[in-house]
Amino acid sequence: MKPGQPTSDLTSPHRRDFIKQLAGATSLAPVVVPAGVFGTQAPSERVNLAIFGVGGRGSYLLSRFMEFSDVRVVAICDAYRSRREQKRQELNRYYGGDYVRAYQNPWEIFERSDVDAVVIATPDHWHVPLALAAARAGKDMYVEKPLSVAMTWSWRLREELRKNGRIFQYGTQQRSEAHFRYACELVRNGYLGEIQRVEVWCPDASQQWESYGGRPSLSVPRYGSLRPVEPPEDLDYDLWCGPAPLRPYTVDRCTSFGAYHIYDYSLGFIAGWGVHPLDIAQWGLGMDHTSPVFYEGTGHIPEYGLLDTVDQWDIHCYYANGVRLRFMDFRTARPVVSRYRQRWSDHGTTFFGTQGWISVDRGGLEASRPSLQRVEFRANDERLYRSDDHYRNFIDCVKRRQPTVSPFEAALRCDTISHLSDLVVRLRRPLEWDPQTEKVVNDQEANRRLHRDMRAKWAI
Repeated sequence: MKPGQPTSDLTSPHRRDFIKQLAGATSLAPVVVPAGVFGTQAPSERVNLAIFGVGGRGSYLLSRFMEFSDVRVVAICDAYRSRREQKRQELNRYYGGDYVRAYQNPWEIFERSDVDAVVIATPDHWHVPLALAAARAGKDMYVEKPLSVAMTWSWRLREELRKNGRIFQYGTQQRSEAHFRYACELVRNGYLGEIQRVEVWCPDASQQWESYGGRPSLSVPRYGSLRPVEPPEDLDYDLWCGPAPLRPYTVDRCTSFGAYHIYDYSLGFIAGWGVHPLDIAQWGLGMDHTSPVFYEGTGHIPEYGLLDTVDQWDIHCYYANGVRLRFMDFRTARPVVSRYRQRWSDHGTTFFGTQGWISVDRGGLEASRPSLQRVEFRANDERLYRSDDHYRNFIDCVKRRQPTVSPFEAALRCDTISHLSDLVVRLRRPLEWDPQTEKVVNDQEANRRLHRDMRAKWAI
């Protein structure tokens, strides 16, 4: 069954409203959208997507890719039966036919020859295993951040991507926002003079404390309930854990908050949120091919409860060229950043040069002088990769077989900063890094911790 003639274009309010409803709703009344709203794209011009993980982030990505008439979601996979079945029904009502299949077993999707690309929006510990399977199956991929819970997994993925020639887009969508690109172009072209240091900060776990069953208190800090209970009937708990250890289920474990802040599944916001401002620092400094070479600092890891990722940190990193990068959680950063910024934001990247500073976050720009916010670039200035829509950029690059605005090497080198910052806190000592060999210098224990074993049943 092919879509009919279009009855509306991509900007149709009817279509936009439905997509927003689909992304945010937990339950939808039946809605029938005529198949004609999807345009007249020939099947050969269409990119067929599979989405892994259709919870909060996955639903948002689903809604964004559905905006494009040359994209069709044909498969979804989620560990929650009710979630995947609900999304399957909603998508088929939206498409006006039985186009979408829901899967419990992720490996079955990679056997489908009609799937062109995958979107991976699972908890962090599943990102690279699914990406590895996608690369081996010849599928292009959009992978949510952070990249991996183990550097050795990421290095394997790099080899698979090279071997199979797949397109990779990282979920660092700030690269597709004009004011971030503008700030980085100022840095690249010397409008701040010689860059001396960078400050980077982001949210930490404290912003989500109230979402846990076991909430922290002044007398007995607790981060997430430890009391074992039976998993929900519709959850495939073994699948949810996947390559991670199989631990007793608790009410806080398989939530987005548990997935963000339990070390079995993630590094915490030092990676999951930190990657965004770190990515802009790397982009502006022209360091997508490398990482800082020395790391030192302090941090805190909760002693009780499920949450056992770093929840506060202050890490000082040094590049080989002498530029210093200070990476902080937002509680640590607030008194530091408030000394020079008038508007406080819980995340951001500030570049300091010999001729001024520029600070950028999702709310906009601040600078040491107003003229830095309205520079007209010269004809011979370096201009960075322009993408005005992160999701459209991925689809266009799949079609044209071109690199994306957030390619794999940039993702890997940025993630390296989070992994080494995490190890500085856990090992309570400075670390020297060789970005050529990708080894911690003279520290066997630290190098061992860059690897994690996958649970045999789900290893790849």
